[in-house]
Parts: sequence; structure tokens; C-alpha cells
Amino acid sequence: MNAEVMGVKPPPDGRVQSVERAIELLQAVAAAREPEPAAALADRCGLNRSTAWRLLATLEHHGLVERDPATHHYSIAYGVVRLAAAAGHEPLARRARPLLRRLAAETGETANLAAPNGLELVYVDQVQASHVMAADWLGRTTPLHATSTGKALLAALAAGDLEAALARPLERYTATTLTDPAALRAELDDVRRLGYATSRGELEPSLWGASAAVPDGRRGAAAVLSVWGTEFRVRERGLARIGTATLAAARELGALIAA
Repeated sequence: MNAEVMGVKPPPDGRVQSVERAIELLQAVAAAREPEPAAALADRCGLNRSTAWRLLATLEHHGLVERDPATHHYSIAYGVVRLAAAAGHEPLARRARPLLRRLAAETGETANLAAPNGLELVYVDQVQASHVMAADWLGRTTPLHATSTGKALLAALAAGDLEAALARPLERYTATTLTDPAALRAELDDVRRLGYATSRGELEPSLWGASAAVPDGRRGAAAVLSVWGTEFRVRERGLARIGTATLAAARELGALIAA
């Protein structure tokens, strides 16, 4: 006997209600600032607690959430990371590409998308301004302390991850590279206040840029958008103006990802 005969209206568009509920729970676990018990997650999703417990047990069986044996609180498990790795960066790059085009046109400079890979960043897409010839950064990693892209990521990291990222000596690339951890931490405070990071010839003397982290719904960054060009052009266009435009685009991409 189907659901309509029984008087129960099925979900629209052929969707499966139990799968939708499981996805809602998984999203609630991911959005929580710290691990939470099944009861709190059930209440947040508007679910019966026994239903939520069964769904969480199923997600745990498949390695998508994990339960702390002491507190019985749930957090995202490594299975989600494996799924994300299988997807690669293409879905993110597709969503970001129109924003990169607009950002390059608006600022007149090259716009990049970088994705976190542990405590590294890898450039996964780039749009050059029509009148500018720029180096191809695709596939390259970047030193976090010497670029606006890296500093935007560092400012978004949780305290423990930041400590791990700054545990190694900070290499000097140019005269303006920050190699003093205390000075770098002070600048990261400014990045959090402004919402974007800047670099003034800190990796290569002639390159200036601004970057903003794309929020991932928790403490961290889903990606980083950046705009960079030669010192002369960036000074002329205004580094703060470029930073503000980059921040707006990063927030827009964050909203697209969360939708």
C-alpha cells in the first residue's frame, strides 16, 4: 500500500523522507561549534529523539559521524572527508568561477580561488583580467605566512590548528616577509577585524594582493579568494578597495555553498 493510499503525503519531487532527515542531522552535526548529544541534534532538526538516535547510529555505521564513547556527543567523522576528497575541487571551482570573473573585472587584476589541503593551500582556479598577463598559480601551494591567501586562512583557523601551522620557523622570502610569530599574530588580529588579509611584496617583491576566507559555517575556511597584481597597479587601484571587493565575493560564495 503506497503512502497516498495510507493518507500520508509523500515528500515532493520524489524525495525520500528518511534520507532527508539523515542529511539534516548530518548538516546539524557539521554546523555545531562543538560535539553535541543526540537529544540536542534531534531538537534542532525537529525530530523525534528515537528517530534521531537511529539515524545517527546509521550515519555512524557508515563512518559519516562519530560518537565520543565518554560523552556520547556526535561529531563529523573521516568518512565525510573521504567523500569530499572524491569530489575534488571541481564543484567548488564551478560555483566560484562567475564570482572570480566578476572580481577580476571589478578590480582589473587577477582573481584566484585556493582550497585548503590540511595546513596548506592549493590554487584551484584563476581568472586573469583581460588586459593583464599574469603567472599561472594553478596547482601551486603557497607559504601561509608570506601571502594574503595564507594569512586569510591562518586567521580563520581554530587555535590548535593555528599553533600547528606556526610551529615551524617562518621563512623569509623578501624584505617585507613577516618572520616574527608575534608580529604575524598581531596582523592576524587585524585580518579578523577587517575580514580580509593583505600582502605587500611578502612572497615576491613586485606582487601585492588581498584575500578573504570563504566561511564554511564553522570556525575555519572552505576556500580563500584572492586578488593580486603588481605593486604599482594595486597601489593605484587601492589595496583596501580590492580587499573589500574580495571580502564581498568570499561572503557571496560562502552563501552559495551553504544554500
